[in-house]
Amino acid sequence: MILERIPPRICSLFMLKATLRQAHSSSVRPQPVPPLLQTLQRYLTALEPLLPPEELEHTRGIVQKFGCPGGLGENLQRELIKRAKHSHNWISDWWVQWAYLECRQPLAVHSNPAISLPKRDFTDWRGQLVFASKLIAGVLDFKAQVDSGRLGVEYMRGQPLCMELFPQLFSSCRIPGPKHDHVIHYGRPRRGPAHITVVRNYQFFQLDVYNSDGTPLTESQIHAQLLRIRSQSWKTDKQPMGILTSEHRHTWGQAYTRLLRDKINKESVRLIEKSIFTLCLDSPVMRISDEKYSSRMAAQILHGGGTFSNSGNRWFDKTLQFVVGEDGSWGLLYEHATAEGPPIATLLDHVLDYCKKPDRMRAPLIPLPMPKKLYFYINSEIKWDLEMAKQNLDMWRFSWPTTGEACRKRSGIIQKRQMIKREAKVQLLREAVDAYSILTEQSLMGQGIDRHLLGLKLQAIEEGLSVPRIFMDTAYGLATHWKLRTGQVPANTDSVMCFGPLVPDGYAVCYNPQQDHVHFSITAFNCCEETNAEKLALTLERSLHDLQELFQPTV
Repeated sequence: MILERIPPRICSLFMLKATLRQAHSSSVRPQPVPPLLQTLQRYLTALEPLLPPEELEHTRGIVQKFGCPGGLGENLQRELIKRAKHSHNWISDWWVQWAYLECRQPLAVHSNPAISLPKRDFTDWRGQLVFASKLIAGVLDFKAQVDSGRLGVEYMRGQPLCMELFPQLFSSCRIPGPKHDHVIHYGRPRRGPAHITVVRNYQFFQLDVYNSDGTPLTESQIHAQLLRIRSQSWKTDKQPMGILTSEHRHTWGQAYTRLLRDKINKESVRLIEKSIFTLCLDSPVMRISDEKYSSRMAAQILHGGGTFSNSGNRWFDKTLQFVVGEDGSWGLLYEHATAEGPPIATLLDHVLDYCKKPDRMRAPLIPLPMPKKLYFYINSEIKWDLEMAKQNLDMWRFSWPTTGEACRKRSGIIQKRQMIKREAKVQLLREAVDAYSILTEQSLMGQGIDRHLLGLKLQAIEEGLSVPRIFMDTAYGLATHWKLRTGQVPANTDSVMCFGPLVPDGYAVCYNPQQDHVHFSITAFNCCEETNAEKLALTLERSLHDLQELFQPTV
């Protein structure tokens, strides 16, 4: 959930190992508008632990006035209900615009999530290109299922998920603007772009991935083309053009306008934007120690490691970017305005299953065109833009704590004299879990309070009204200052997603539960003295051990 973004510059990431398919929109129930008084009451309940009694009473008066019969709240609620009658999801467009496209903070770290996957068993460029060929073929196979409608319905807790995002994953890109961004989607089944973008040593290439008869290239064909790209992308004094996309959105928007004044630049940028997805062929992750390697690897997927490393091998506006390093590191980076966790997880599961299969298709005896190298003309203005982008990106240098592990198999004896205390803790924990489950179920059924309140606020703005007092109250600012940004992204492998906190004094925690362990990523901005990613990771690990002991049979 993203309700606020404020731009600190430095971040820590801590990796901790604690030992939607194509659906018909009609199968997904329309997003309801929750009852106004229900949301307002739940809002006050949520504020109780956050506010002292006198402030809570002050806010209660504001909320009651907003929700009184014939008041402003009822009028705005009535308009929301009208809006919902003409839309399958009345909040969706507002949410994407407000939470993403109007946000001016850099996409790198602040918005784009990254998924770091288990290291592969190769350690040089030869293995890198073989695996990259298999990966490309696997993604194209998944795209074929999406395009043909052969992907089945995804469910969460028995509820069908909306799958409209799946086709949007491919051939789409975010475009910077002076006040807000927009997303362009070029993909249409059988008629969309037929190429991907490959970037190595800061140099971009257009790689056609379909034969003239419309069939996708085989793995051996793709491999041959990647070898050609490697032969054309030796390290040179090429400028890292992709770093421009890591800038503040307003800054990048201005540079984007200057960049596209040149015909050559415009053609190259458009080919990147239209491509089905981007493949980043990275140099190895810079090693400090084995225990910190997983954190380093995740950070490289997330932002490229800086101008001295692989950040120039990114185009952060692109919806899908697969990253494959020479040392076996690999993962996925995606732009959040178009993509969400569930379809990304489904895509990765498909790719991982595909990678287990041998390549049995023989390459057709057809000569393939040379991959097209994309060129950029860099004048003094663009040169200056690049230098500023480099400086700003390198201000995000991360510190890397050690990697920890907390498994579920840990022995411990709880004395009998602690039995009463233990039972009380268990009961309180069960009550907390039950309460959380109810809140989760309410959110899945469209009864969450934050989106409803946001909708009421945006409805007032759309009508040209002053922002209602309930949203100017300090309590609302406190309630929407999300110090903890969390996400659970279950996967069929030991992967973990990572992203930056929403606020300067906050944390971001993402976790992937496995059968006998849980993977965590924990990030915090180093510029804040109140937060420490490593300290939170160690505290979390101790808490998990305490919970395990709590539920172990007593002796």
